[in-house]
Formats: sequence, structure tokens, C-alpha cells
Amino acid sequence: MAKHREEKTNVMRILEQRRIPYTPHFYEEDQDPEGTREYGVHVARALGQDPARGFKTLAARGATGNIYIFEVPVAESLDLKKAARAVGEKSVELLRVAEINAVTGYIRGGCSPVGMKKRYPTVFHRTALEYETIYISAGKIGAQVEVAPGALLALLGAAAEDIVVER
Repeated sequence: MAKHREEKTNVMRILEQRRIPYTPHFYEEDQDPEGTREYGVHVARALGQDPARGFKTLAARGATGNIYIFEVPVAESLDLKKAARAVGEKSVELLRVAEINAVTGYIRGGCSPVGMKKRYPTVFHRTALEYETIYISAGKIGAQVEVAPGALLALLGAAAEDIVVER
């Protein structure tokens, strides 16, 4: 594995500054060369992780114009109605890919709830609290951090709600 991929990210530095234990995990960036919607599942499998413990970061704008961050298991889809209720909005819509960097400071595929340009209200799917540790992006494609969900939610001032589409 290339050495540059194992450098510390800002997410890792923030976790260290706050004395939140984490384990870094690195993967090859082309784990899903077709670019399917299940990229997170492919990454989890490549790292030998349970996809249910891997969370993807989704940024959305509410009807009021406020930005919200939602963390859902990589194999799940955000339920926009449930998400809106969770943040007290009439409705929410996902940001366009072109907006993600300007709003969060991250690129698509490397977006983390930790270390964004601004602190936005954040909601994790409630299953995050069922695990001793979960996986989130370390702030760049090719890197993840494994961290205790309680410590992560406390750091972010995040809530845990049912925000995924029922299967």
C-alpha cells in the first residue's frame, strides 16, 4: 500500500486533540471502479468490515436553507421525510455533488462529519449506537477511522434517530 495514504488526516488530528481513541484503516481508492451506488459496501468488504458498522456522510439542505449532516449505514438510503422530521424541517434535499466541497470542505467519497468547514446539525441513524465501534470517512478517499459512536456523537453534538428507508 502506498505510504502517502497512511498519513494522518485532519479527522485523525481532531480525534487525537480531543483524546478520542480511533483506529485508522486504509484501502485502495479504486475498490469500486464502476462507481456504483454501493461504494461504501465495497469498501467495507475490502477492509473485512461489517457494512452495517460503516456509515456514509450525506449533506442536505432544509426548506429553511439550513444545512444538515446525516450519517447512515453504507448499505442503506436516507429517508428524506424521516430526516426532515429529525431536524425539525418541513423537507430536506441532498446537496448536489458540485456543492459538497464548498459547503463541507470535503470531496464526494471522502466526506466526514468531523472537521467540516462549519459545524452543522448532525444526525446518525440510530443503529450506530448498537455497536462498540463504527467506521466513518477519515476525510479523504482511501482512509477511514473506527471510533466509538458515543464519543463521536458527543464530539459532534449529534443525535441518533431512525432516518433510513424501510426495506
